[in-house]
Order: sequence, then structure tokens, then C-alpha cells
Amino acid sequence: MRSRTLLAALAATALLTSGPLLAAPAPAVAAPAAAGWDTDRAAAAYALNPAAVTASGSEHAGTGPGLAFDGDAATRWSSDFTDGAWIRVDLGAVLRVDRVTLDWEAAYGKRYVLEISKNGTDWTPFYTETAGTGGSVTAYTHPQEVTGRYLRLRGLERATPYGYSLWSFKVYGGEPAPASTTRTNLALNHPAYANYYQDAGHSPAFLTDGGWPASLKGDASRWSSDWNADRWVSVDLGAPSTIDTVDLYWESAYAVDYLLQVSDDNRTWRTVHEPSPAEIAARRADVRSPSDAAGLHDSVRLPTPVTGRYVRMLGKERRSFHNPAPATAQFGYSLYEFQVWGTGGSASAAYPALPADPPGGYRTTFFDDFTGAALDRSKWRVVRTGTEMGPVNGESQAYVDSSDNIATRDGSLVLKAKYCKGCTRAGGGTYDFTSGRVDTHTRLDFTYGKVSARMRLPVGDGFWPAFWLLGSDVDDPSVSWPASGETDIMENIGYPDWTSSALHGPGYSADGNIGARQTYPGGGTADQWHTYAVEWTPTALRFFVDDRLVQETTRNKLESTRGQWVFGHQQYLILNLALGGAYPAGWNKVTAPYWGLPQSSVDKIASGGVQAEIDWVRVEQKG
Repeated sequence: MRSRTLLAALAATALLTSGPLLAAPAPAVAAPAAAGWDTDRAAAAYALNPAAVTASGSEHAGTGPGLAFDGDAATRWSSDFTDGAWIRVDLGAVLRVDRVTLDWEAAYGKRYVLEISKNGTDWTPFYTETAGTGGSVTAYTHPQEVTGRYLRLRGLERATPYGYSLWSFKVYGGEPAPASTTRTNLALNHPAYANYYQDAGHSPAFLTDGGWPASLKGDASRWSSDWNADRWVSVDLGAPSTIDTVDLYWESAYAVDYLLQVSDDNRTWRTVHEPSPAEIAARRADVRSPSDAAGLHDSVRLPTPVTGRYVRMLGKERRSFHNPAPATAQFGYSLYEFQVWGTGGSASAAYPALPADPPGGYRTTFFDDFTGAALDRSKWRVVRTGTEMGPVNGESQAYVDSSDNIATRDGSLVLKAKYCKGCTRAGGGTYDFTSGRVDTHTRLDFTYGKVSARMRLPVGDGFWPAFWLLGSDVDDPSVSWPASGETDIMENIGYPDWTSSALHGPGYSADGNIGARQTYPGGGTADQWHTYAVEWTPTALRFFVDDRLVQETTRNKLESTRGQWVFGHQQYLILNLALGGAYPAGWNKVTAPYWGLPQSSVDKIASGGVQAEIDWVRVEQKG
């Protein structure tokens, strides 16, 4: 086994494993493709070659650019005191970069961009920071095509009056396997894909980086799916290839049953292998606690070589774990490495360009100002607990289809909460509260646009009105939440002075969402009329209150730091008034008489004074 430490001693070469790349303008040298390592990615060493690192300037001779690449946490590069300062490294060969880690000193960048170039002249940005806070920042590149010989950090705005100062600047990646007439691992450092993955640090990019722990245990360099059986990963070899063997290095969350498939066009798949019934039975019977479990190495030698450009593992059944015994649990699938052995291939395999924002202006495609005598059911679906949905979030209400809870009045939609002890049975449960929820599912499911509503909200602990979008495939068991995506345009949990917005998806859901709170300026309150909106494009989601930007999340930032962008497909509108539950309780700490809903709020509901009002709702789209 050739270790990373040995590779790091080759100060004039670039690593072709997932360790930080050596900064040296010299031909790349590969480690043997079948070698694993025991250290994780963060423990890898890297070497200094000062000639490979340049910068626009330095504060003084003791803070030169090479010190950001010397592996010494006590030395640093510090730029001159200009916003546009930059630092550049020559990686020595054209490499696919899978991540960059910046360890900032106190003088950090508030705004900056990471760029890649093949010739040192023409630069392509792949990560843009607009609100940096220093510390250690890791920018993952999947699913972007980030291939080049030169990599640069270019400052846009300093956070302090000093320069930009980095303790370390680490670059990870390797040289894509070229076309070969001799048998080799054609997948090495090639593009890899998955239908879903757990978070940015466990994307499919790690499947082809050439590294795995020899023990097949631990969190080093792996893809991990979300917790669903119907998940796949694939590799693009770049050109039609003749394939004789596939090696899968599984973490402990391996597939009990799966298919290996090949394709010429990435659409039509041919199954070339499935574990035997005896193998499946043995894997199914191997139930251990997560701490005791280890992975497997499946070396699948095909009876006859097959041809194809794309190779895929399609999971059919996940491994079970004690949780604790005798109960069992299943997680996702997790693979350290996906190797494809044969001849053919091409280093030109590349990730496709990400969607860009469409041109043109917006036009209204949906509008309702609720001036009719009742809810327009050609536009809205009434959602009922026990029929269209089950109980969620520990909320106390049942959603019902009643004019007591959902009505139009004086040109507004009114969602009203009602109290009656033990009066409502729904979905097998008994409820003391009823409320209203409407959505546009099957009436209006759409992709991209400006979505806005003018609303007046109730104030009181545990009242939880919301205006939001939900992925239209949320009820598909092969997708489900949060892989469906959720866009919370406005949520209020009874506080008069603020509301929140948030995004939920794989790697950033529930309490870990990507969100922001906004406080009304000038003494404004939630029980006054305000307009809440989101602009949803292929590249960003921007949230507004009364036309004031309160949150902006770009696809680039989300996928580089948090997880998979799941906002490229249809969503639908939801308006609802919930009572109590996890979000309010997390703030008001109320546990009785209802979770998140104190007696004072119950009394307000019982007196008939709790309702959310919606003046109008609008959707605008381009095209």
C-alpha cells in the first residue's frame, strides 16, 4: 500500500488521490489505483513548492504566498491591503478539483471568488462568497465541472482594514483517467452522479477519487445517499468502453441487493450483474450495531466483457442495523469507491453546464384576490388531516374542510382557528382544534417564478401561519421529504416583530435548514398588512418582505457548502394556519397545555379571534 505520507514526500508531483494536491508545476504521478489508506481526508499531508504559488502581493517577506501551502498551521500568507488581492497555485497538470479548503486568519475575505484555469489566463469561477465570516471554509465543487491546471482565490472585499490572510489553502482532486488501450480503472477522477446524496461532504464526486480506508470503516471520502432504498450512483467513462470488472468498496451501509448496469446514452440501461440469492441472504443476515459494522469489497468480474460509456449501481435493498437489538433500522447506501476496469474511456468526460437564468421579463400566470363568495376550488385544493395529509411537526390542529375555518370575506381569504375540546376526529386521532390549509397541488404545479402574497397574521405564542412551496413529488415514496425540496417564503410563530424564511433539502432540513429571520423596520408588526415574496430561478432563491431583500441563497453556495439543490422541478403553493408544534415550541419552550401553545393562546382561539388573512396571491413567470 502506497500511503499519502509517501506521496507527500514527492514535493515535485501532484497527488492523484483525494489528498490535497501538491503545489508543483511538474508531471502528475499516480498512486496505484487499488491502494487504500487508513487516514481520512483531513489528515493528509501536502508539500510546499514556493515556485508553484504566486500572489498579487504580500504584507511583508514573512507572509509570502508559499506559506499558505506549507502544511504548517502556524505560518500564513497575508496579502497587501487591497480588496482585489489574489493568490494563485499551479497544480502541475490539468486536474479535476473536488474541493478547496480555506483556513482564514483573523483578516478574512468578506467577498471573494475561487476560479480555475487551464492556461493561467482564462478563468472560470466555481465558488463565490458574498458574506464570508472567516474560520475554515470548505467549498465542494460537485456537480460543477472544475478542471484545470491553475487555481486562484481572487478577493472582492476585505472584512477588515488589513489584507486577506490564510493559514492554509488546500486543494483536493486528481487527474482524470485518460483513454487507454491497456486494462485500467477507467473511472478514476471521472464525473459521478446520483439521484440523491446526503450532503455536500458525501456527494458522488468522492466515488472516483481513488481513496478508501483499508478497514472499510469511518467517514473518509465516501458517497452516502439519503435514507431510501431506490437510490443509484453512476460514472461517466467519457467514451464507449470495454468493461470486465467493477469494484465497489462499500462503507458499512452497503446494499444487500443491487443491480450493476451499463448504458451507451445515460438513459437506457442494461443489467450486467446482481448478487446471487445466497449472497443476498448472507448480507441480509449480517445485522450488527453501527459501531461494530464494517463495509464490504465487491469485486465483480463479469462472465463476458460488456460495452458501454456509463456504469451504474442501482440499489434495491439496504442493509439493516441493530438500533438497538432486537429493533433494527436502515440508513442509506454508502460507497467509498466505484472502480470500472477495462479499456477505452476518455479524460474528456465532463459534468454538464448548470442551468442559467432565462432571459425576458415576468408575466402573471396565476392570481387570486379572493373576491368571490367562496374559495375558488379550480385554483385551490382544501387539505384535510387524515385524507390529503397526516399529522406533522407535533401540531395540535386538524385541518378540515369547513367554512368555519376557510372562507372569503371582504376580498380576503380567511384561515381561522377554532377550539372545541375533543370535538374533532380525523385520521384516527382526536383533536381539540381545527384550522384551514389550502394548496394549489394538481391545480398549479410550476417551476421557477416570482411568488408573492399580501398577508395579515395573528400574534400570540404558538400561532404558526405559513406561506410556502413544496416539491410536487413529496408524496412519491421514492422521493419524499426533504428530497422533494421545501421553500418557506414566510413563517411566523406568534412573535409580533419578526418572520422567517427557509429552504429544506437533503443535508439542510428541519433545524438544519438554510434560513433567515427578518425584523420589520420602523416598528412594523406581523398583524399589519405586509407582502411576502420569493424569486425562484435556476441559480438562486431570493426572499423579500415588502420588496426588501431578506435572504438570498444561490445554488452555487448551497451545493458548495450544504447539499444537493432540489429546486429544479415543480413545486406548489401552500397557505395554512398551524397551532403549536416543533417550531413554536423550540422558541417559546411551552409544553402545556399543548406543545408550543400556552393557555393564553388557547383562550384567544376559544374567543374566536385567531385568523390569518390573505389579500391576494400572485405567481409571475418568464416565457
